[in-house]
Amino acid sequence: MAATLLVRDIDQLLTLDPGQGRGSLGVIEGGAVLFEGDQVRWIGPSPGAPSADQVRSGAGCIGLPGLVDCHTHSLFAGSRAEEFRRRLEGATYTEILESGGGILSTVNATRAASDDSLSECLTARLAEFLSRGVTTVEVKTGYALERDQELRCLRLLRERDWPVRVRITWLGAHAIPAEWRANREEWVGHLLASVPAVAELADMVDVYCDAGAFSLEETHRILSAGMEAGLVGRVHAEQVTHTGAAALAAELGCASADHLERIDAAGIAAMGAAGTVGVLLPGAMTYLDDPAPPVAALREAGVPLAVATDFNPGSSPVRDLWSCATLACLRMGLTPEEAMAGITRQAARAVAQPRAGWLGPGSFGDLALMTPPPGEPCHWPVLVQYMGGHQAALVVRGGQVVLG
Repeated sequence: MAATLLVRDIDQLLTLDPGQGRGSLGVIEGGAVLFEGDQVRWIGPSPGAPSADQVRSGAGCIGLPGLVDCHTHSLFAGSRAEEFRRRLEGATYTEILESGGGILSTVNATRAASDDSLSECLTARLAEFLSRGVTTVEVKTGYALERDQELRCLRLLRERDWPVRVRITWLGAHAIPAEWRANREEWVGHLLASVPAVAELADMVDVYCDAGAFSLEETHRILSAGMEAGLVGRVHAEQVTHTGAAALAAELGCASADHLERIDAAGIAAMGAAGTVGVLLPGAMTYLDDPAPPVAALREAGVPLAVATDFNPGSSPVRDLWSCATLACLRMGLTPEEAMAGITRQAARAVAQPRAGWLGPGSFGDLALMTPPPGEPCHWPVLVQYMGGHQAALVVRGGQVVLG
């Protein structure tokens, strides 16, 4: 029998399962969680908790499922601080990209970096996510943009141990490399030929469909090839221009369409009908000074809404998922309940991890205990009200204490 761990006397526990507790977030006052092996075996009020091999106290804490950051570009080398200055002076994201900056600048630095250097940087970044209660992080490739280099990044992600659970996305279709701009059709063929090798290492496939990147037709071909090979589909959709990528994501059965600042009514309706998750990225929206996605229309259509950092060195150098939850409320119109679900259960849907982002028998054994800001009660809305900086007092991942 596997060893058991009980975390009890949690002042306020959010299960994110309406069947376990009160309201849409499944709130249990004075809650407890029993872990056996790598999953949750029991959950409920502390007085009824079973005995366990190890017991930890959650007194003075708000408990919730390990957070899920469902959209990051965390594997990269180099700096783009000068690009930040150019944007402040009025240059657009597309102008920077087309002049050889942006993504292509990071590509050069990432290609030149050693495996150990990339691994050390990523480990430090993921450890920082963990310190804020994040236990599952999606990490994209896309800063190598060459077959062998992209496979190198995928192997690194697959074969090394990380502080959090990593979901691997192949974003080979992130940009057109400078050396292929004169023959983009050949570059698309090159990507399609890479799919069999990629499918052995990645979990998901993503395409950046936008001005200066990939067309809707190219996106269709690349996504279709990846999904036919068994990868979960994702797409960067409707960020800089409207392309129809959100409707395409729904048509193909992708798990998510991400960004959505310029989605139209047809795309919203298609996503709602298909159950495609809309991943909102308030960090990028803020740094690029883009308009907010039409959250009210997405909500009315029944589109599930997730929130992520889009952590990357250029358009969203944001490492705090809690800050993004707050920004999603302030700048996009989410409710605190939607924001909390957006960084847990809905985010897990976006990365096709149905056992993540909630707490109950059969879920992943992931729990984060957060202390409220000084002087505030153990009442979960304060975690969204206060802008980021929250540190986890205890993190359990896969039934094991990994922090605290």
